[in-house]
Amino acid sequence: MLRSMVRPASADGGLVEAAPAASLREVFRRFWPDARPFWRWLWLSLVLIIITPLVDTGAILLFKVLVDKVLTPRDFSAFPPVAAAFVGITLLVGALGFFGTYLGAWIGEHFLHRMRTRVFAHLHTLSVSFFDRRPLGDLLSRLIGDVAAIESVVLSGVIGLIANVFKILVFATVLFFLDWRLALASLLAVPVFWLAARIFARRIKIASREVRRRAGSIGVVAEESLGNATLIQAYGREGAELDRFAAQSIGSVNAELAATRLGAMFSPLVDLVQVLGVLTILGVGIWELTAGNITLGGLLAFLVFLSQLYGPVQGLGALSTSLFAAAAAAERIIELLDEQPSVTGPEHPIPLGRVRGQLRLDHVNFTYPHTENDVLKNVSFTAQSGQITAIVGASGAGKTTLLKLLLRFYDPTTGKITLDGHDLRELDPGELRANIAIVLQETLLLDGTIADNIRAGRPEATKDELIAAAKAADAHEFIAALPEGYQTRVGQRGRLLSGGQRQRIAIARAMIRDAPILLLDEPTTSLDADAAQRILAPLRRLMTGRTTIIISHNLLTVSDADQIVYIEHGRITETGTHDQLLTKNNQYAHLYHLHHPADPSHGPSQNGRFAGTGAQS
Repeated sequence: MLRSMVRPASADGGLVEAAPAASLREVFRRFWPDARPFWRWLWLSLVLIIITPLVDTGAILLFKVLVDKVLTPRDFSAFPPVAAAFVGITLLVGALGFFGTYLGAWIGEHFLHRMRTRVFAHLHTLSVSFFDRRPLGDLLSRLIGDVAAIESVVLSGVIGLIANVFKILVFATVLFFLDWRLALASLLAVPVFWLAARIFARRIKIASREVRRRAGSIGVVAEESLGNATLIQAYGREGAELDRFAAQSIGSVNAELAATRLGAMFSPLVDLVQVLGVLTILGVGIWELTAGNITLGGLLAFLVFLSQLYGPVQGLGALSTSLFAAAAAAERIIELLDEQPSVTGPEHPIPLGRVRGQLRLDHVNFTYPHTENDVLKNVSFTAQSGQITAIVGASGAGKTTLLKLLLRFYDPTTGKITLDGHDLRELDPGELRANIAIVLQETLLLDGTIADNIRAGRPEATKDELIAAAKAADAHEFIAALPEGYQTRVGQRGRLLSGGQRQRIAIARAMIRDAPILLLDEPTTSLDADAAQRILAPLRRLMTGRTTIIISHNLLTVSDADQIVYIEHGRITETGTHDQLLTKNNQYAHLYHLHHPADPSHGPSQNGRFAGTGAQS
């Protein structure tokens, strides 16, 4: 019966796979070193843990005195000192409880902050390929929810274990002191507690693992759906998205109910064992009282101590089940921390400094991880320092993949890419990217101020440099007209600004970076014709004197490039200038005629470099 209860009603259909299983020992071994900064506070917490049951023992023994010295002989003269002692012990217990609770919370929250920051930092060390294949909603669920479970194992679990064990030792010692026969009888229930906890704990872990997996699936659907609210409403998919969310939510409900059923069965079973144990001891105690082997106060104190003993024994059982449940969440964090970046820097990278900017691709082939088809096939060309190289071709030809390789988000499957003669794999990725500025089709802005987003290119930039970059990008005028100027918040992903405004901020960010290499990925495609025309002048200023790689469907925007590379199905089929490729009358010329049938000259644009219109259908 118990085995069937750990299998949720909807065991499949989740969007997230379960993490590899890990034992409690493994969880503790992996994360106990993270508690090292808090060890001195943990020792103080342990001191409070040791003192508290000793004070409780004094209070219970004082109760025995109250019964035997005050109530039974009806001697009121002994009551005032006993009452004063009760008040003093109560105040001491209250103070110890306050400091113990606050100290435990302080240690736990700071440890949780440390762990959460560690996991977040580790995620930022992983390669782009990891985020390409992992749902963001599940990562957020792990970062926010599952991290907290580690504290339950490493700190709360350890403190709870020590506290309960010490209480058992103290109260068991007192029980033997009061009456060793009753004490031996009372310990008969302890193995039953332990056996029940062992039976339930592992099954609760299985159910809890499914709960955490379902929580990740809910996060996946919520993040994806809410992040694409415009698309969903435009296509009337609200009902379908609700069904997707409800399917994962009901899966979570079933998993939670499975875990709750197990916990609900464990608690009354333990209560029954405790009641039977107390009744047995009470029967033996009455016989002992009748035989004169124990006083009434002693029997009452024994029963109180017995309840205090069964409390931590039951607590150990509950702790084991909660620890196994927490381990199911910790497994998901271990899986993240075990992820390693697919692109790493060499042990002894070649010092780079500011580069000249010559980029050479030498017989580059590339296949995305976990796929079989080559995206790039035997790609070779050289982008000379300070010149503009345009990469054109149909959608899916592999153009954007080239930029990912140049940024070293991925490494070529075979072949190599060099910068100023150095293989990119011999360079520190951070130093490489410090020499590159990017402007993408999808403008990437953070939910901060305009100044924050421009300074993302170079955080140490001064205010004058910030304004100079904005002016060069033709952004200063519209920024100054905003109510809060450069301190205006752009909203999540820059949604409070227009597409043209976002793109000019991206150009200003690239301007302030002042990198020798510039990568442009369809910088005008997402804009209308007027907005695209407005950013052409700042784009020209940005490209001046830099090695520029530009990807564009709009061939008028690349017509004056020093070199045009045409890619089809991952292979380079043509290379040359605009005029040369039109003269050859092959794929490039065909594509140009399709987009510009009214151009009788088929020659370079008369408006100069990148003088075309914006989006192409």
